[in-house]
Amino acid sequence: MRIRIGCRLAYVFPQPTPMIALLNVHYSRFGDLEKPDHLITDPAVMIQSYRDGFGNWCSRLVAPAGALTLSTEGVFRDSGLPDPVHLNAMQHAVEDLPSETLSCLLASRYCDTDVLSETAWQLFGNAPLGWGRVQAICDYVHNHIQFGYEFARATRTASEALYEGRGVCRDYTHLAIAFCRCMNIPARYCTGYISDIGQPPPYSAGDFAAWMEVYLGNQWHVFDPRNNMPRIGRILIARGRDAADVPLTHTFGPNTLTKFEVWADEIPETASAG
Repeated sequence: MRIRIGCRLAYVFPQPTPMIALLNVHYSRFGDLEKPDHLITDPAVMIQSYRDGFGNWCSRLVAPAGALTLSTEGVFRDSGLPDPVHLNAMQHAVEDLPSETLSCLLASRYCDTDVLSETAWQLFGNAPLGWGRVQAICDYVHNHIQFGYEFARATRTASEALYEGRGVCRDYTHLAIAFCRCMNIPARYCTGYISDIGQPPPYSAGDFAAWMEVYLGNQWHVFDPRNNMPRIGRILIARGRDAADVPLTHTFGPNTLTKFEVWADEIPETASAG
């Protein structure tokens, strides 16, 4: 399956402003790109690229005063299969976990496990270990939070999402991550593209999405508390402890976002990549 992916983000800056963008496909999926999703700026500015502490590909630039557009477009080859499900994936005792997973058990900016620990054990202490416990967490979060773009708030923590019962995909993900960590299951935050391939219409406007990966049975597995079902065409951009580690763009000064377009559409095999 071939999927055209990309985005177009337009800003207006009152003055030259440094910024960092995480808008390129993650290195773990780079080999699946038929057409690389290079970052393009209009007007053209110098871009410096580097990998952050999580291995994500970051682009550093200085936006000029006035209008600036960031865009990417690539063609991605995907298996066309939904997210894998491994119902028998086991939960590890903390002492048996690989050292590199331990940071994904700790509290982070948006995943305030210290506030949620008692609630998590009350809700999920009797759920089956492993995959079943994570699925119970996703089921609860999916049903508890009301989705709406009008509910978006950049400062909302996992405990606030629980209390308020509303939010966007990042809030679903933060709450599920925090609950998993409270139950001694390593969990990390992911952002990227999710297509509507295989889903019934009507389709919402394109957007980036958030989901999580949890460590069970000696490997990381995808869980998506917002959609709460395996999806086709999930394409990773970045991973971190929570959204604070992987903002799609981070600006070091005031700005106004004037356009936001995201797409992940299947290309018929007979069509040109463009």
